[in-house]
Amino acid sequence: MSYIPRLKTLYKEEVIQKMKDQFSYSSPMEVPKLLKITINQGIGEAALDKKIIDEAIRDLSLITGQRPVSIKAKRSVSNFKLREGMVIGVKVTLRDSRMYEFLDRFINVALPRVKDFRGISDKGFDGRGNYSVGVREHIIFPEIKMESINKILGMDISIVTTAKTDAEALALLKHFGMPFKNQRN
Repeated sequence: MSYIPRLKTLYKEEVIQKMKDQFSYSSPMEVPKLLKITINQGIGEAALDKKIIDEAIRDLSLITGQRPVSIKAKRSVSNFKLREGMVIGVKVTLRDSRMYEFLDRFINVALPRVKDFRGISDKGFDGRGNYSVGVREHIIFPEIKMESINKILGMDISIVTTAKTDAEALALLKHFGMPFKNQRN
């Protein structure tokens, strides 16, 4: 028997019914769900030091459990000492079980480790039900050992859902336990 992530069972057992009640969907198939999570690390200094890319690949592999792909520059920019084809970042696309595992660790372990954390902004929605958030330090993940870090890197995390509106996506992520700031408007 294979292992089923905690958030996946939470979605099937509780979130679908709560979303049906909240948005009055007629079928469980109408309820928005997570499609994928992409994690992107742009590393501008990588043009000068190859070791930074190797460390970023190692760290992102530890965080996600999946080997990232390197991103190459599409065109040369002389002001940044950048040539076409140079590696300037790494990215990972997570789906299914790894996606739910990562989201669970991100919500319950990594975000509380952010200094002076009071919740994440609800302004990261794109209008189509997808949410993006930036993390300034990748050391908030417990898989990263402080002794092995030479440079602290940030990352962009994009959560892609099947929600048609931002309100549906916000409700979905709140049901998963995403700690959004309380807005006073």
